[in-house]
Amino acid sequence: MEYTTLGDTGTTVSKVCLGCMSFGDPDWREWVLGPEAGQELIDRAIELGVNFFDTANLYSLGGSERVLGDALAEYDRDKFVVASKVFHPMDEEDPNSQGLSRKAVEQELDNSLDRLGMDTLDLLQIHRWDYDTPIERTMRTLDAAVDRGKTRYLGASSMWAHQFAEAQHIADREGLTPFSTMQNHYNLLYREEEREMLPLCDEQNVGVIPWSPLARGRLARPHEEAQATTRGETDQHAIRHPYLEGGGPDVNERVEELAAEKGVKMAQIGLAWLFEKEIVDAPIVGTTSVEHLEDAVEALSIDLSDSEVEYLEEPYRPVRVAGHE
Repeated sequence: MEYTTLGDTGTTVSKVCLGCMSFGDPDWREWVLGPEAGQELIDRAIELGVNFFDTANLYSLGGSERVLGDALAEYDRDKFVVASKVFHPMDEEDPNSQGLSRKAVEQELDNSLDRLGMDTLDLLQIHRWDYDTPIERTMRTLDAAVDRGKTRYLGASSMWAHQFAEAQHIADREGLTPFSTMQNHYNLLYREEEREMLPLCDEQNVGVIPWSPLARGRLARPHEEAQATTRGETDQHAIRHPYLEGGGPDVNERVEELAAEKGVKMAQIGLAWLFEKEIVDAPIVGTTSVEHLEDAVEALSIDLSDSEVEYLEEPYRPVRVAGHE
């Protein structure tokens, strides 16, 4: 395992972050693992040196947080960095179980901490932008959570760069805690974040922890086999995202070609490309397979030359923005 500093926090994290969306309750999504299989993956991740885990209250409607919390309870909790998120509805009958109002953030953060079995979250992230709550109110609420010791750091997820800049400006102007991380949509098949968000993060020393680093599996297999797995067949987000638009198929084929030349797997090339990006701290790797987890860690040892990176990137063409919803 290799380690890095997370943004400007001074906290050391593994360069592979284990995404925990696939742990919890198969009734929530067909491809989700139950608690026992989830525990096995988390145990193996820890053996491999992973110390950074990302979950959300939304995942299995709290089930992912329970699985992660139960798994980490068997270890020295202080050795791990745990991130979760708030925004999406947790109870369709309770309109205040969603959004970024003070009530929603405070009650859902407390619920997350209870499920995780923790007093303090390492990183609390807003899962999306709330168009119904003024951002200054949200920033004051998040700052209060830091002051009360409910979370150590704050992070944001997919949004427009101007929105992120506004939030950071308000924090600076009002003396509030700013966001230290950005969890955005970024991979070889979706590079629209390179226009504005990534330069902004670089300027402000914000840690970048991309979600969907393998384009929901589209970089793990030839594009003709995009729906070869249960998730690929049923994940509506993967189907809606523009991974195979523009130059996507050509990029996919070059990943397959380079993987064959190096004797590695396509997914490892997709991750190695991200590891080459100085702006990226740790991609969030979600998996339902111990083997795929091991592959992700092994990808840290794959070096791509400048010409290989250029070869992989060359076919890319701008696509419609996706992931802010």
